[in-house]
Amino acid sequence: MSRKKFDGAWTALVTPFTEEKEIDVEGFRRNIEFQISHGISGILPVGTTGESPTLHWEEHMQVIGTAVDVAQKGCAVMAGTGSNSTEEALRATREAKEAGVESALLMDCYYNGPSSLELRREYYERVASECPEIYVIPYVIPGRTGTVLGPEDLAILSQNCPNVRAVKEATGDLERMARTRELIGEDFDILSGDDDLTFKIMIDPRVKGSGVISVISNVVPGAVEEMTRKVLAGKQAEARTIQEALQPLFEVVTVKCKNERTLSRKRKLSVEDRFRNPLPVKTLMNGLGMPAGPCREPLGKMTRAGVEIVRNAAKLVWKKNPHILEPIEKTYEVDIGERLANDAYWDVLAYK
Repeated sequence: MSRKKFDGAWTALVTPFTEEKEIDVEGFRRNIEFQISHGISGILPVGTTGESPTLHWEEHMQVIGTAVDVAQKGCAVMAGTGSNSTEEALRATREAKEAGVESALLMDCYYNGPSSLELRREYYERVASECPEIYVIPYVIPGRTGTVLGPEDLAILSQNCPNVRAVKEATGDLERMARTRELIGEDFDILSGDDDLTFKIMIDPRVKGSGVISVISNVVPGAVEEMTRKVLAGKQAEARTIQEALQPLFEVVTVKCKNERTLSRKRKLSVEDRFRNPLPVKTLMNGLGMPAGPCREPLGKMTRAGVEIVRNAAKLVWKKNPHILEPIEKTYEVDIGERLANDAYWDVLAYK
């Protein structure tokens, strides 16, 4: 097994659905072709951005198989195979390997909350040692899982299992990432799991991040890829310019907004709603005319206020840096300016 470098931008693909909430296979293929044509380093089907918790097993493998088939040699494919069951993660990783995938992303076990020691011994080491011909990449995201693989156990894991040579970091904790780099050394890749922190993680000399597994690159793969490559080439000023242009989009991966609830005729309540990935990015893609479709329950829609936050971010990018969104026009044969101006495209994306 040759040593692989995990760098650049990898897109955590959304899974597009039809209005009946079946997988939109043709839309999915078009989206992957869009990614490849704009130079993305790799794609990640059936991650949590791809709504893996709501996909049936057969759908899970169908999406992976489609991604491998379309990607061919155009870009690398990393499959989401994590679970809160080690046996299920093993099965998914084995089948992903059989489908032609060369790397697998496994999140820390959600809800049942194993310790860092248990995560290493009973989960990651089991999968990595029993699937030695596929790279196993831990995905550390305590805000979603309620548990966390510590840097010390990650270092031991990478030492014990040569096919563990990268991590997706979504802790937002640069001190932790610096500790990971200190313990593991240079020959290990730290990928950002937060679009808005990617530039910071990559330029921090204590962390030396190598890239990102991105949500927003579903919409702007070329720009996110270019930003990471500029940093890796030592062109920080140029990379910063791209980062600043993309910042409005980075800020809507999660959307927070105040909304009103009616308790009774006489009582109105103000509530802050937090709409989390992949709902905002699917809202953006639908508004711009890209295949995305609805989310599967329990994810639903955003409020009008939430949709407007997403729409206004796209308007700002279109006004200041239209070249970033122009590739969408060419690929999907849409008029971005018209779609951003027309309320009809956006009103249907919000709860009534």
